[in-house]
Amino acid sequence: MRSDPDRELVVYGERRLSAGQFRALVHRMAHALAALGVERGATVTLLSGNLPETLAARYAANLAGCRVNHLYSRISAGMQAAIVRDVETQALIVDPRLVGRAEEITATVPVQHVLVLGDPGHGPGRNLVALAAEQSEEPFSARCRPDDICVIRHTGGTTGHPKGIVSAFDQAGRIGQVMTPLRQGEAGALRQLVCTTLAHAGGMMADGVLRAGGSVVLQDDFDAGEVLAAVERERITCLFLLPPLLYRLLDHPDARHRDLSSLTAVIYSGCQSSPARLADAVRRLGPVLVQVYAQNETGGISVLFPQDHDLARPERMRTAGRVLPGVDVAVRDAQGRDLPPGELGEICVRSPGIMRGYWKQPELTAEVLREGWLHTGDLGRLDEEGYLTVVDRLKDMIVVVGGHVYTTELEDLLNSHPAVRQSAVYGVRDADRMEQVHATVVPAPDTTVRAGDLRAWVREQRGPMYEPARIGFVDALPLTDAGKPDKKLLQKQARQHTSAATPA
Repeated sequence: MRSDPDRELVVYGERRLSAGQFRALVHRMAHALAALGVERGATVTLLSGNLPETLAARYAANLAGCRVNHLYSRISAGMQAAIVRDVETQALIVDPRLVGRAEEITATVPVQHVLVLGDPGHGPGRNLVALAAEQSEEPFSARCRPDDICVIRHTGGTTGHPKGIVSAFDQAGRIGQVMTPLRQGEAGALRQLVCTTLAHAGGMMADGVLRAGGSVVLQDDFDAGEVLAAVERERITCLFLLPPLLYRLLDHPDARHRDLSSLTAVIYSGCQSSPARLADAVRRLGPVLVQVYAQNETGGISVLFPQDHDLARPERMRTAGRVLPGVDVAVRDAQGRDLPPGELGEICVRSPGIMRGYWKQPELTAEVLREGWLHTGDLGRLDEEGYLTVVDRLKDMIVVVGGHVYTTELEDLLNSHPAVRQSAVYGVRDADRMEQVHATVVPAPDTTVRAGDLRAWVREQRGPMYEPARIGFVDALPLTDAGKPDKKLLQKQARQHTSAATPA
């Protein structure tokens, strides 16, 4: 930023901030936080959409030595309030569009400072942007220390209390090891479109792009048509999407007409993907797909680069790629013994990017962090060539009479049917507390398919153990705030359907 202050750094709608302007905003905000008495070690919670000021406030809080907690905007006010209380929030920084929600939160959880990224109107809080404008843009001397907590990042669960994942400053930037191989030519050529929440992986990707000398274009939310238009207009080189959003992008009628030739990396992550849909993406977009396998608890684990999205080797697209440098992966059985290549077990990870622990949950931390290894809860295998395949979550594996049904394997099968566009598979307990396989399917356009036909096809392809007890149809899968298929909601709906159908 300092070496080239005039270059464009952050774009949001009609606003275009240069590197110098953004740098000045960050330092002014850090001075403003310090002037308010927000000290090193305090928690600053963000309740904000994808504004340039959101990025600036996050960096300013870290400069001031504060730990940052970014709320998902679509979870309930009650859950947001519980998180605000739990992380001991001293300053709540709010998007002007969310002042009403901030008022709900602070009505039950008093916060010392409510700071709005603009005019608060009649709501609570002070205008942080105005306070920052009164401060000097001289560099703020960083108060953070390497082992201080940098961020508390919560899991995106839709029920129960999300777990707070704690990372320190000396772990920040690990996502950069993923972004480094994606640079094309001069560093400034890296140009990312952020169309998913900054509270999730899109924000971590943006950190890596800015650290690499690139620029970011911010959109409030994912809209396939607007994303396609922005890629063409802004000459976007790098795009992060969860797999369901990638499918929506490919299915949009504008996808065949927009100029997407600037794209050099379409990064997908966050949930299981369909090899059939990935092959379609390769045919449509070319060799630009990059799969990142990561967890909030571990940072990056493995990457499947464009050259591995080989239509001649479709089985390779079922893998999560090769393990990143500096990361150790072991596949272990239930007794903790390392398994040989090809054997299925729990994926365990050791790396500098592993979390410090779960906030205020030492017993849960001890369950997953043992002797320097983090137990991911993912089932997978490593092959002889070093490619890692993630088969399922241990908790998502459906235990049925005769064995186990791996949800991702059944989803892959359903997605390969010509009448199926997308699917989600999950277990639902019946009246006898036995798990039954359920599936929700998005039909392909201009096709007609019946549940009975799909069930019979699955039985023929995989046997009766994999045949779903029930298949439902929807126009689009519901997604969580992070953009993953909301299987908890689908399970709830299936249970309600089962209860309504069961005679009293």
